[in-house]
Amino acid sequence: MSEHKIAVIGGAGKMGTALIDGLIAAGEVEAGQIVATARHEESLGALEERGVEATTDNHAAVDGASRVILAVHPGDLVEGLLEYLGSNMADDTLVISIITGVPTRAIEQGVGTGIPVVRATPNIAALVRTGMTAICGGAFATDDDLAATERIFATVGRVVRLDEKHMDSCTGLAGCGPAFAFKIIEAMAEGGVKMGLPRDAAKVMAAQVLHGAAELVLETGKHPAELKDEVTTPGGCTIDGITKLEARGLPIALIEAVEVASIKAGALGSGPKGG
Repeated sequence: MSEHKIAVIGGAGKMGTALIDGLIAAGEVEAGQIVATARHEESLGALEERGVEATTDNHAAVDGASRVILAVHPGDLVEGLLEYLGSNMADDTLVISIITGVPTRAIEQGVGTGIPVVRATPNIAALVRTGMTAICGGAFATDDDLAATERIFATVGRVVRLDEKHMDSCTGLAGCGPAFAFKIIEAMAEGGVKMGLPRDAAKVMAAQVLHGAAELVLETGKHPAELKDEVTTPGGCTIDGITKLEARGLPIALIEAVEVASIKAGALGSGPKGG
């Protein structure tokens, strides 16, 4: 178990609480080693129920923390916070940012030269510990810093290391991807309802189909196209369905969805306040 004190700025949000729950459940830290912040007093109760220290004071939260996780929206990176972090942290404090679109250099400029910064792009599936997170290190982050970050996000799912140039694309694919998958599940379930299935059963079937298909890709390592061919019998019903998907443009629509979401991710972080 780690002896580090972890500060989660924005800990009352979905990603903040997911990380807190994952860290505690995995035994990485005890609840008492975490201090989490919320914007409003009424949000502190849910944090306190988890046994962590809860506060609305971001400045107080970072004092003595060796790991600082910035789990806020780009527009919520309040004036002066990064500068305060830089002047009140030890030189070996690790800053981990999950702020969409904000590059590590912007965080480094705010906290000051020499502070290690790691950028991460988790997704909402972290709530059920099946998330997907990509991480990259800033100019001062070491391999140990990346390994420490991997340990944190491994408590809520899979983790990959990539160059920072790929991070906005990771947001477009992995960060926004669950919403695209929810639309697919919804549409498939509606198809089942149209063909007479009970609505609840259709929803469970559609969700399990995507879950099972994903597990096949991850566990076998095969390309999705190869697995598709394995289940598509010549002259069978599956090829008729695939033909309809192609005719309606589903593959192109999904490609373009990832593209526009990736571009928007970069625009969201065009400049943090005070950074």
